Amino acid sequence: MSRDVSDNRPVVGISMGDPSGIGPEVVVKSIADPALQKRARFVIYGANAPLTLAADHAGIDPFWYRIPSDSNRLSSPIDEPVIVRDHVDFGDLLRLPASPTPQGGAASKQFVEEALADALEEPDSTRRIDAMVTAPISKTAWHMAGFNWPGHTELVAHRTRCRRCCMMFEAPRLKVVLATVHLPLMDIRNSLTIGRVFDPIDLGHQACLTLGIEEPRIAVCGLNPHAGEGGLLGDEETRIIQPAIDMACRAGIKASGPWPADTIFADALDGRYDLVVAMYHDQGLIPLKLIERGHAANWTIGPPIIRTSPDHGTAYGIAGTNKADAGSMKAAIDLAIRLATNRRDKASLPNGSNQHTS
Repeated sequence: MSRDVSDNRPVVGISMGDPSGIGPEVVVKSIADPALQKRARFVIYGANAPLTLAADHAGIDPFWYRIPSDSNRLSSPIDEPVIVRDHVDFGDLLRLPASPTPQGGAASKQFVEEALADALEEPDSTRRIDAMVTAPISKTAWHMAGFNWPGHTELVAHRTRCRRCCMMFEAPRLKVVLATVHLPLMDIRNSLTIGRVFDPIDLGHQACLTLGIEEPRIAVCGLNPHAGEGGLLGDEETRIIQPAIDMACRAGIKASGPWPADTIFADALDGRYDLVVAMYHDQGLIPLKLIERGHAANWTIGPPIIRTSPDHGTAYGIAGTNKADAGSMKAAIDLAIRLATNRRDKASLPNGSNQHTS
């Protein structure tokens, strides 16, 4: 992708996700939006055939420039607004069933790895992307292909050598950070530590600053019903969560809690808090997806690169039917563009290296 000095739009890489899911459809529908194309240039890591089929079903004329993924031309500047790095080495992906498969897992994993590699390129590299957006993958398909990663978040943290990494969801009315991510419910109690609760508070605070929230107000959920009811329903609140909140407050962060999770999200919606820290996956995502369905974007905070994604999965049940809502994918792309633009603008300041980034 060329980096013409007269074109200051960020370059956003998008991994297509599982070829048998709705990834190709939501990618095509999102980037076809002229408003997004005015704000960024795009590199799609995927396969041309599923993208073309999705475009045909949606009545969209292909608008991208195709380049084979193994072409030497990728090392030279390419002055096109949207390019697809086309993989044909995984065979006929259109013949795959709408379900997890080893072939789909191998393909989607390769798409992500290539996007990650380009995100970590040197700033002056022609292959460098300013942010990456990941369409949905199937964890089952990854396991079937021999890759034992719980998901994108853990892979990004490992590849970027990031010791502190959290999953944040950004939407117009509600913002949520998770203290734990892809863990069985029975393992959460023993995995929580003071540091594991402090990190999402701290990283979430920095993320809010990046979004332009000057003095973020952060509400921290308890783990147990009624936030432990003073120790009657569990001691994690007093033993782990409260010390983490106290540590954050001593660092100058406006954090409070632990609050009962069944009421604190309503307070956040009423504007009393800018961010909610949830202790586990469903505690945070059930209210978020009920309230912000189609508007929320997942943001991996902590790593040195920008990575966002939609808040939904592969949706095999509607794959290939042109019924997928691209709203969350658009939200993820919009967030990636905002973050990349923000990072570029802050880097141009005299003391840009001292600005908050995530």
